[in-house]
Amino acid sequence: MADEEKQRSLLLESASRFPLPFGAKFSYGTAGFRSEGSILASTVFRAAILAVLRSLKTGSAVGLMITASHNPVADNGVKIADPDGGMMTQQWEPFADALANAPNPDHLLQLVIQFSKEENITLGGGQSAEILLGRDTRPSGEALLEAAKQGINAIIGAVAFDMGILTTPQLHWMVRSRNKGMKASEPDYFMQLARSFKCLMDLVPKEKIKDWMDVKLVVDGANGIGGEKLEELKKMISGLDIYVRNSGKKGEGILNERCGADYVQKEKVVPCGFGLGDVGIRCASFDGDADRLVYFSVLSQSSGSIDLVDGDKILSLFAVFIKEQLSILNQKENELCKKFQARLGIVQTAYANGASTDYLKQLGLEVVFAPTGVKYLHKKALEYDIGIYFEANGHGTILFSENFISRLEAMNNELASASAGTECHKAVLRLLAVSQLINQAVGDALSGLLLVEAVLQYMGWSIQRWSELYSDLPSRQLKVKVADRSAVVTANAETQVVKPLGLQEVIDAETGDFDD
Repeated sequence: MADEEKQRSLLLESASRFPLPFGAKFSYGTAGFRSEGSILASTVFRAAILAVLRSLKTGSAVGLMITASHNPVADNGVKIADPDGGMMTQQWEPFADALANAPNPDHLLQLVIQFSKEENITLGGGQSAEILLGRDTRPSGEALLEAAKQGINAIIGAVAFDMGILTTPQLHWMVRSRNKGMKASEPDYFMQLARSFKCLMDLVPKEKIKDWMDVKLVVDGANGIGGEKLEELKKMISGLDIYVRNSGKKGEGILNERCGADYVQKEKVVPCGFGLGDVGIRCASFDGDADRLVYFSVLSQSSGSIDLVDGDKILSLFAVFIKEQLSILNQKENELCKKFQARLGIVQTAYANGASTDYLKQLGLEVVFAPTGVKYLHKKALEYDIGIYFEANGHGTILFSENFISRLEAMNNELASASAGTECHKAVLRLLAVSQLINQAVGDALSGLLLVEAVLQYMGWSIQRWSELYSDLPSRQLKVKVADRSAVVTANAETQVVKPLGLQEVIDAETGDFDD
């Protein structure tokens, strides 16, 4: 009882330091909580309590990331990474909202006690909780990090590990690695990326290595954390000449201001600091917290126009490569490989350009749709031996099932002694290297960039050749503000309108006159 009393008074006393801003209402979405950084302290304090409860419930380390990704620099946000490195489970979102909007400390305390009872969580220090903290480069991040630490310290037995200034995917990777009992520091992250990239580059067939293969790559860092981290990572890799612009160091530019993957993908123009001098050079762009990646090449017209290579084309590149490796494994002459069956699934949203879907289906791949939002794509991709998902905005990754990885490892051991150096063995090594290079917790611009570069080298493709895989169908997106967005109800992964009745028929009549 004494412990319970101690816990109650500690929580009340801590919560009184972080009152809810007047008139504010917070909601936990795909990106966690987001708003102007100046009014977010109470939300981050409460999100930290939520993270501790999640850690107590799962008996594992949980992550808390302070970022607002591609939003303007004055905004900030907070989101929680579950023990597997993925998004926090959706079942906890209503509680997250209630906690963030609790009007006073007493109300907050009651919510925590009630929820802990429902979830069989013991408070009062009976068990420990581990929270890994990260933040991006936003000026408001430091004060919000302090609020997070106070939220963690408000629960007895909870420990905060400040991992420093990170990209969002780095924190997710650290949480996943720590809970798998693997090395989980930032140097470990860089080492894993550099090592697996080198392995893929070493496995590029000699006949594919072109004299003209351009090793120069110019990257727009969105004046965020991604540019800084890429500067560190590039020192550890060879075979690529990386130049970072909009790196955000020395306060040279403003975060996400006329730069970054979101800007480039939506506006289809060159980011700040790029121009006619870059015509013909392979360029890429990260978003503010480096969880999105797009490529582009600057066109020779003076208008700042670009040829955009978006998430759909990155997905297609990865799909072609992985399909090729699986085909090598299934060749008749490979006695060991003959029995090697793998289900490869491609997951897209209805925002994907129809030309990419057609292209992937023509390759004979299984393509399925999921509702918009990374959490839905990720869940669907987990159903396959290898699941690849991407949104057009450049957020996505490749997931390998545990079972598939152990089969690959067993096969690698067999081949290493019997058929080392054969095409079959190399394909196994490539797939294992991809599973190490790509961030399986969440979309990651740093690891995605290195995988794109390794695959382009393997295929012997220029960015122009890659871009010509298919031509996008003409499309236009715009946001329409309506009185009540819940009035529109969709089905089949948002590809059909169910309500209001009759609306789908009108759409069908409009589109029926045109092919594709």
